[in-house]
Amino acid sequence: MDHTATLRRMYDLISAHDIDAFGEFLADDFIEHEELPAGGPTREGVKAFFRMQIAAFPDFAMTMQDVVDGGDKIVARARFTGTHEAEFMGIPATGRPVDVQLIDIMRFADDGLVHEHWGVFDAMAMMQQLRAPAS
Repeated sequence: MDHTATLRRMYDLISAHDIDAFGEFLADDFIEHEELPAGGPTREGVKAFFRMQIAAFPDFAMTMQDVVDGGDKIVARARFTGTHEAEFMGIPATGRPVDVQLIDIMRFADDGLVHEHWGVFDAMAMMQQLRAPAS
C-alpha cells in the first residue's frame, strides 16, 4: 500500500472541506495523540476539529511539503493556510491570513487506514499572525 499517496489524498479532502470522506481513512479505533481544542481523541473528535477550523477559516487548506515513509508510519511536514473570517478558540474574526507549519505522524495498519496520529502544530506562529492578545 502506498501510505504516502493515502496521506496526500487525506490532505486533499481536508482542503476540499470533505471531512466525511477524510474520516473514512481513519480506523474505528483511531487514537488522536495531539491535544485538540474541539472533540475528543477519536475519529469523530478529529472531524469536529477540522469542521471548527473550516468554519473559522473558510479558505482553509493543507499542503504536504515533505514526507518520510517509515513503513507503517508516515511523517509529513505540511502547512495550513487560511483567512480568519469567524471566531476561533475565543478569538474574534480578524480577517488576517495565516500560514502555519505542522508535522503529522500517521500510523497505518494493514487495512490501509490510519490508526494513530501524533502532531505538532505551530500554534504560536498562528497566534502571532492573528495578532491575538497574550493570555
